[in-house]
Amino acid sequence: MSSTNTLEGRTAVVTGAGAGLGRAEALALAGLGANVVVNDVGPAAEDVAGEIRALGLGAVAVTGDVGDWSLGDRLVQAAVENFGSLDVVVNNAGVLRDKMLFNLTESDWDDVIRVHLKGHAGVSRAAAVHWRAASKASGGPVYGRVINTSSEAFLFGAPGQPNYSAAKAGITALTLATAQGLGRYGVRANAICPRARTAMTAEAFGEGVGAPGGLDIMAPERVGTLVAHLASPAADEINGQVFVVYGDMVALLAPPTVEKKFTAADGTFTPAELDAQLSPYFKGRDPYRTYAAYSVAGLDTTGTQKSAH
Repeated sequence: MSSTNTLEGRTAVVTGAGAGLGRAEALALAGLGANVVVNDVGPAAEDVAGEIRALGLGAVAVTGDVGDWSLGDRLVQAAVENFGSLDVVVNNAGVLRDKMLFNLTESDWDDVIRVHLKGHAGVSRAAAVHWRAASKASGGPVYGRVINTSSEAFLFGAPGQPNYSAAKAGITALTLATAQGLGRYGVRANAICPRARTAMTAEAFGEGVGAPGGLDIMAPERVGTLVAHLASPAADEINGQVFVVYGDMVALLAPPTVEKKFTAADGTFTPAELDAQLSPYFKGRDPYRTYAAYSVAGLDTTGTQKSAH
């Protein structure tokens, strides 16, 4: 490893790390030399911490629900007390309550927003407090990395996941606010939209598919490699970005652009003028030509794009 892609001497927190993507991310960070605070709601967190310790690195398990706002403080405290620093936060924990909007219950909504969006916010807030204080104490920037887990669902509004899509859109906005608000202190924040075959996505992705090297093309380890890179010093100039990652590709998303600007002739629109300008523009429009980013849904594992219609 070069001096820019090592995490030796640094400490990472990974939420939802007892299995699937979180476990792969925790092990990838340990693979670059990081000590890891492994979080999950159950005993699997200790199992993964044991795997990391078996590699000769430091790891502790902290069980708890990220929807509990105070857990963020506990995770920061565990990092500092056990390993002397907090350098990386990977927000991964999540749940699914998939329903069409007309079948969605209040608890379906609240559970997903609480774990995904509130969970990201609570842990990020605790880390932000720590890094801001450390920067002020040192009189300069500190080392900090936040990697948040968004989803392609927010890009095209998955019809069976209105709660999940909304949470992931919020996480993307939270990532941008984190990048802008903490950049002055040396912190970098980015979001990933991963696809991986895990217990949570088994029904969606089905059986594993072999690939060169014997690694499943949808293996979570492929996502872990990018997360470890974004956590490293090599990613110091990557901030406020959103990546789609799976298979053999990493796709950097561009921000939305303005398609068309409508301007009132006399400074204030009337209903008639809005009708006159907007209605002809949208007449006969392709129903798939909306704000939804269907082109992203059409990415394949060779980095090319297919029709998503």
